[in-house]
Amino acid sequence: MGKLDLVTIIIIAANVIISYKGFNDFSFFEKYKFNVGGVKRGEQIRLFSAGFLHADTQHLLFNMLSLYFFADVVIALLSPIQFILIYIGSLLVGNLLSLYFHKNEYHYSAVGASGAVSGIIYSAILLQPGMNLYMFFIPIPIPAYLFGIGYLLYSIYGMKNRIGNIGHDAHFGGAVGGYLITLMLSPWLFETNLLMIGLLAIPIIILFALKKLGKI
Repeated sequence: MGKLDLVTIIIIAANVIISYKGFNDFSFFEKYKFNVGGVKRGEQIRLFSAGFLHADTQHLLFNMLSLYFFADVVIALLSPIQFILIYIGSLLVGNLLSLYFHKNEYHYSAVGASGAVSGIIYSAILLQPGMNLYMFFIPIPIPAYLFGIGYLLYSIYGMKNRIGNIGHDAHFGGAVGGYLITLMLSPWLFETNLLMIGLLAIPIIILFALKKLGKI
Protein backbone atom coordinates (compact mmCIF):
# COMPACT_ATOMS: atom_id res chain seq x y z
CA MET A 1 0.00 0.00 0.00
CA GLY A 2 1.06 3.59 -0.55
CA LYS A 3 2.10 3.82 -4.22
CA LEU A 4 1.23 6.95 -6.20
CA ASP A 5 -0.22 5.97 -9.57
CA LEU A 6 -0.99 8.78 -12.03
CA VAL A 7 -4.76 8.43 -11.56
CA THR A 8 -4.32 8.71 -7.78
CA ILE A 9 -2.25 11.87 -8.23
CA ILE A 10 -4.94 13.39 -10.48
CA ILE A 11 -7.74 12.65 -7.97
CA ILE A 12 -5.71 13.98 -5.03
CA ALA A 13 -4.84 17.11 -7.03
CA ALA A 14 -8.50 17.66 -7.94
CA ASN A 15 -9.49 17.37 -4.27
CA VAL A 16 -6.77 19.78 -3.16
CA ILE A 17 -7.49 22.41 -5.83
CA ILE A 18 -11.29 22.35 -5.43
CA SER A 19 -11.11 22.19 -1.63
CA TYR A 20 -8.78 25.20 -1.43
CA LYS A 21 -11.07 27.07 -3.79
CA GLY A 22 -13.88 26.32 -1.32
CA PHE A 23 -11.76 27.39 1.67
CA ASN A 24 -11.33 30.84 0.14
CA ASP A 25 -14.64 31.32 -1.67
CA PHE A 26 -17.72 31.00 0.55
CA SER A 27 -20.22 31.33 -2.32
CA PHE A 28 -18.45 28.56 -4.27
CA PHE A 29 -18.48 26.32 -1.19
CA GLU A 30 -22.18 26.96 -0.56
CA LYS A 31 -23.10 26.39 -4.20
CA TYR A 32 -21.42 23.01 -4.52
CA LYS A 33 -21.66 21.39 -1.07
CA PHE A 34 -24.11 18.55 -0.49
CA ASN A 35 -27.36 20.05 0.76
CA VAL A 36 -30.67 18.21 0.87
CA GLY A 37 -32.72 21.29 0.03
CA GLY A 38 -30.44 22.16 -2.88
CA VAL A 39 -30.57 18.64 -4.32
CA LYS A 40 -34.37 18.59 -4.03
CA ARG A 41 -34.48 21.88 -5.94
CA GLY A 42 -32.84 20.07 -8.84
CA GLU A 43 -29.18 20.83 -8.12
CA GLN A 44 -28.02 17.24 -8.57
CA ILE A 45 -24.46 18.41 -9.29
CA ARG A 46 -24.09 18.71 -5.51
CA LEU A 47 -24.18 14.90 -5.22
CA PHE A 48 -20.91 14.86 -7.16
CA SER A 49 -19.22 18.19 -6.41
CA ALA A 50 -19.49 17.83 -2.62
CA GLY A 51 -17.06 14.91 -2.84
CA PHE A 52 -14.26 17.30 -3.82
CA LEU A 53 -14.90 19.90 -1.12
CA HIS A 54 -13.66 19.63 2.47
CA ALA A 55 -14.42 21.42 5.71
CA ASP A 56 -10.77 22.24 6.46
CA THR A 57 -7.18 21.20 5.75
CA GLN A 58 -7.21 18.44 8.38
CA HIS A 59 -10.34 16.89 6.84
CA LEU A 60 -8.73 17.02 3.39
CA LEU A 61 -5.43 15.58 4.61
CA PHE A 62 -7.06 12.65 6.39
CA ASN A 63 -9.11 11.65 3.35
CA MET A 64 -6.21 11.98 0.92
CA LEU A 65 -3.87 9.99 3.16
CA SER A 66 -6.48 7.22 3.43
CA LEU A 67 -6.84 7.22 -0.36
CA TYR A 68 -3.06 7.12 -0.80
CA PHE A 69 -2.73 4.01 1.38
CA PHE A 70 -5.44 1.95 -0.37
CA ALA A 71 -5.63 3.18 -3.97
CA ASP A 72 -2.72 1.09 -5.29
CA VAL A 73 -4.35 -2.17 -4.11
CA VAL A 74 -7.41 -1.53 -6.26
CA ILE A 75 -5.42 -0.21 -9.23
CA ALA A 76 -2.99 -3.15 -9.16
CA LEU A 77 -5.69 -5.83 -8.93
CA LEU A 78 -8.17 -4.18 -11.29
CA SER A 79 -7.19 -1.21 -13.49
CA PRO A 80 -7.00 2.60 -13.35
CA ILE A 81 -10.32 2.93 -15.24
CA GLN A 82 -12.07 0.51 -12.89
CA PHE A 83 -10.55 2.37 -9.94
CA ILE A 84 -12.13 5.59 -11.21
CA LEU A 85 -15.48 3.84 -11.66
CA ILE A 86 -15.36 2.61 -8.06
CA TYR A 87 -14.26 6.01 -6.74
CA ILE A 88 -16.96 8.02 -8.52
CA GLY A 89 -19.63 5.36 -8.00
CA SER A 90 -18.88 5.18 -4.27
CA LEU A 91 -18.96 8.97 -3.99
CA LEU A 92 -22.44 9.06 -5.55
CA VAL A 93 -23.82 6.08 -3.59
CA GLY A 94 -22.54 7.64 -0.37
CA ASN A 95 -24.32 10.94 -1.03
CA LEU A 96 -27.45 9.18 -2.25
CA LEU A 97 -27.62 7.22 1.01
CA SER A 98 -27.21 10.51 2.92
CA LEU A 99 -30.07 11.95 0.86
CA TYR A 100 -32.20 8.89 1.67
CA PHE A 101 -31.60 9.11 5.42
CA HIS A 102 -31.92 12.91 5.62
CA LYS A 103 -34.58 13.48 2.94
CA ASN A 104 -36.78 15.47 5.32
CA GLU A 105 -33.94 17.59 6.74
CA TYR A 106 -33.77 20.36 4.13
CA HIS A 107 -30.90 22.15 5.87
CA TYR A 108 -28.70 19.03 6.17
CA SER A 109 -25.33 19.65 4.51
CA ALA A 110 -22.08 17.72 4.14
CA VAL A 111 -18.79 17.79 2.24
CA GLY A 112 -15.83 15.51 1.77
CA ALA A 113 -14.40 12.61 -0.20
CA SER A 114 -15.10 10.20 2.67
CA GLY A 115 -17.75 8.24 0.75
CA ALA A 116 -15.48 7.77 -2.26
CA VAL A 117 -12.50 6.88 -0.06
CA SER A 118 -14.60 4.44 1.98
CA GLY A 119 -15.57 2.75 -1.28
CA ILE A 120 -11.91 2.37 -2.27
CA ILE A 121 -11.04 1.01 1.18
CA TYR A 122 -13.86 -1.54 1.10
CA SER A 123 -12.95 -2.49 -2.47
CA ALA A 124 -9.32 -3.06 -1.46
CA ILE A 125 -10.44 -5.19 1.49
CA LEU A 126 -12.73 -7.24 -0.75
CA LEU A 127 -9.95 -7.78 -3.28
CA GLN A 128 -7.28 -8.55 -0.68
CA PRO A 129 -9.02 -9.54 2.58
CA GLY A 130 -5.93 -11.25 3.96
CA MET A 131 -3.83 -8.09 4.18
CA ASN A 132 -3.09 -6.66 7.62
CA LEU A 133 -3.86 -3.07 8.58
CA TYR A 134 -2.35 -0.95 11.32
CA MET A 135 -4.34 1.68 13.18
CA PHE A 136 -2.71 4.86 14.44
CA PHE A 137 -0.99 4.31 17.80
CA ILE A 138 -1.97 0.60 17.81
CA PRO A 139 1.05 -1.52 16.78
CA ILE A 140 -1.02 -4.68 16.35
CA PRO A 141 -1.95 -5.87 12.83
CA ILE A 142 -5.69 -6.13 12.17
CA PRO A 143 -6.96 -8.45 9.41
CA ALA A 144 -8.47 -6.27 6.69
CA TYR A 145 -11.84 -8.03 6.65
CA LEU A 146 -12.27 -7.55 10.42
CA PHE A 147 -11.41 -3.87 10.03
CA GLY A 148 -13.99 -3.56 7.23
CA ILE A 149 -16.77 -5.20 9.22
CA GLY A 150 -15.92 -3.19 12.35
CA TYR A 151 -15.77 0.05 10.37
CA LEU A 152 -19.29 -0.41 9.00
CA LEU A 153 -20.71 -1.55 12.33
CA TYR A 154 -19.29 1.61 13.91
CA SER A 155 -20.82 3.63 11.08
CA ILE A 156 -24.22 2.12 11.88
CA TYR A 157 -23.71 3.02 15.54
CA GLY A 158 -22.70 6.55 14.53
CA MET A 159 -25.76 6.92 12.29
CA LYS A 160 -28.11 5.66 14.96
CA ASN A 161 -26.68 7.90 17.68
CA ARG A 162 -25.65 10.88 15.53
CA ILE A 163 -22.10 10.77 16.89
CA GLY A 164 -19.96 13.80 16.08
CA ASN A 165 -20.08 16.08 13.07
CA ILE A 166 -19.41 13.12 10.79
CA GLY A 167 -21.37 11.87 7.77
CA HIS A 168 -21.54 8.25 8.88
CA ASP A 169 -24.25 7.52 6.31
CA ALA A 170 -22.00 8.78 3.47
CA HIS A 171 -19.15 6.60 4.78
CA PHE A 172 -21.46 3.59 4.89
CA GLY A 173 -23.00 4.31 1.49
CA GLY A 174 -19.58 4.75 -0.05
CA ALA A 175 -18.45 1.39 1.32
CA VAL A 176 -21.60 -0.25 -0.07
CA GLY A 177 -20.87 1.35 -3.43
CA GLY A 178 -17.29 0.07 -3.37
CA TYR A 179 -18.50 -3.40 -2.39
CA LEU A 180 -21.16 -3.70 -5.11
CA ILE A 181 -19.18 -2.10 -7.94
CA THR A 182 -16.12 -4.23 -7.18
CA LEU A 183 -18.25 -7.38 -7.33
CA MET A 184 -19.75 -6.30 -10.64
CA LEU A 185 -16.29 -5.63 -12.08
CA SER A 186 -14.72 -8.76 -10.56
CA PRO A 187 -17.22 -11.64 -10.66
CA TRP A 188 -14.30 -14.04 -10.18
CA LEU A 189 -14.41 -13.07 -6.51
CA PHE A 190 -17.48 -15.26 -6.12
CA GLU A 191 -15.26 -18.25 -6.89
CA THR A 192 -12.21 -17.25 -4.87
CA ASN A 193 -13.56 -15.20 -1.93
CA LEU A 194 -17.19 -16.24 -1.44
CA LEU A 195 -16.85 -16.48 2.34
CA MET A 196 -15.38 -12.97 2.55
CA ILE A 197 -18.12 -11.62 0.31
CA GLY A 198 -20.66 -13.01 2.78
CA LEU A 199 -18.82 -11.73 5.86
CA LEU A 200 -18.40 -8.23 4.45
CA ALA A 201 -22.11 -8.14 3.57
CA ILE A 202 -23.18 -8.65 7.20
CA PRO A 203 -23.12 -4.94 8.24
CA ILE A 204 -24.99 -4.00 5.04
CA ILE A 205 -27.76 -6.49 5.84
CA ILE A 206 -27.88 -5.27 9.45
CA LEU A 207 -28.29 -1.62 8.40
CA PHE A 208 -31.19 -2.25 6.05
CA ALA A 209 -32.84 -4.62 8.54
CA LEU A 210 -32.63 -1.89 11.21
CA LYS A 211 -34.03 0.66 8.75
CA LYS A 212 -36.95 -1.60 7.85
CA LEU A 213 -37.68 -2.16 11.54
CA GLY A 214 -37.59 1.59 12.18
CA LYS A 215 -34.62 1.28 14.53
CA ILE A 216 -32.49 3.78 12.64
